[in-house]
Amino acid sequence: MTLHHKPTRITLIRHGESNVTVQRVIGGYRTCSGLSTLGRRQSEQLAERFREREELGADVLISSDFARAVETAEIIAPAIGLTEIERWPDFGEHDPGPEIDGMTFDEYVLRFGTPDWSGNSDVEIFPGGETAATFHARVRAAVGRVVDTHAGAHVAIACHGGVVDAVFRKALNLPVTGGFALHTLNTSLTEFVSPGEHDLSWQLARYNDAAHLAGLPAATERSDVTRQP
Repeated sequence: MTLHHKPTRITLIRHGESNVTVQRVIGGYRTCSGLSTLGRRQSEQLAERFREREELGADVLISSDFARAVETAEIIAPAIGLTEIERWPDFGEHDPGPEIDGMTFDEYVLRFGTPDWSGNSDVEIFPGGETAATFHARVRAAVGRVVDTHAGAHVAIACHGGVVDAVFRKALNLPVTGGFALHTLNTSLTEFVSPGEHDLSWQLARYNDAAHLAGLPAATERSDVTRQP
């Protein structure tokens, strides 16, 4: 008799727009101050989408330990009928390290120059922080633990653009850096499905699904941006 195993589904939810993005600050877990006003609206519209369509059907909700991801998860949790949020620090964004965490982008460029994300994955883009290779290895290991812990479940993860990129590259067997760039929208949905217990391949079900953002501005307007005539 052939046993049919229930597939494991992972839906990655990028957090809503963050305060550090609006402030042009490199916000790691130490200095992240949560969602901007627009970021909360984005998350609320995603929650409303889940209430109206009942499309997610997640069994488990995980969040990184960054305030912006936790806040996003807390907003959507009631809409998907879940009261518990598991916090997994390993789904956090690329760690810039204690010296650079909280530094403005302008100060970073002044001190270190414009970063090249397409180069050697072992180079320290953030001196004292994670390399791209270390970051991707951390995220990939976390996905493996999710599959081991929640096999056959649908797991939603409130996380970050860099995490989406890392999982995308791992699932599709792509190099850690280079080749292309993903532009994952705030509160968008990216979903992968593993066919069965012994099938290690992953299928990309959707990427960057952000239909619920219709009617919202693309980003918070910043006063430091020069307006074009």
